Amino acid sequence: METGTQVSPHDPSPSVRKALLVLSCIVFAIGNSGTPLVMRLYFIHGGNRVWLSRCLQSAGWPFILVILIVALYCRRAPTGDSSAKLFNMKPRLILASIVLGILVGAGNYLYAYGISKLPVSTSVLVVASQLAFTAGFAFLLVKQKFSPFSINAVVLLTIGSGVLPLHTSSDRPEGESKSEYLTGFIMTLAASALWGFILPLIELTYQNANQIIDFPLVMEIQFYTNLFATLFGTVGMLINNDFKVFLSFNNLVSSSNIS
Repeated sequence: METGTQVSPHDPSPSVRKALLVLSCIVFAIGNSGTPLVMRLYFIHGGNRVWLSRCLQSAGWPFILVILIVALYCRRAPTGDSSAKLFNMKPRLILASIVLGILVGAGNYLYAYGISKLPVSTSVLVVASQLAFTAGFAFLLVKQKFSPFSINAVVLLTIGSGVLPLHTSSDRPEGESKSEYLTGFIMTLAASALWGFILPLIELTYQNANQIIDFPLVMEIQFYTNLFATLFGTVGMLINNDFKVFLSFNNLVSSSNIS
């Protein structure tokens, strides 16, 4: 039986893997730093469509399809093997990715709602509590072991985020009630908890994939996860009539240009 620990013959070379790792870290750092700033800027300047903001967080899934096509070409080119497929995931892994996508969609909504109510500095610190949730769920789901250093980091970050709601009057945005601020804090904390559950769940998915975990398969999981996270947000936009507002805005802009 194939396991997630098997090495794929199509795996990139060590140098390519290092390059991909560095690129992933750079993109992750840019995304993590820029996302809360851009989202908060949207809400500060009058934006109020939380579902739209949520949907945009995973709307880049078509770019993963480009990566999969390039990976397919790299698998076929050296040997001329035309049997390689674009998608190789088994149905059970596709189902797991769909579940992950729905959870990611829910987590992104909670995060977007929190950003709409909290300053960036506060929301980022609250999100730091995700480490504690990740550690807890990792211990329960994948039997992750801890060192004194990791336990110390988890405790300090959790205490730091827990102190924040005690000073809601000092960093609460102007014109926002204390109840709205606390709601934003709770939603952001819930997003951290959900993301803390999702990350070990992804690791558990890899462990039980019964397939060779190589670069294309990881990208496929990301593709399905972000696709269904976006569909989750799209459904929310439909229910919230966000598309109707968007079309009305476009019509207004068109009328203004004509006049």
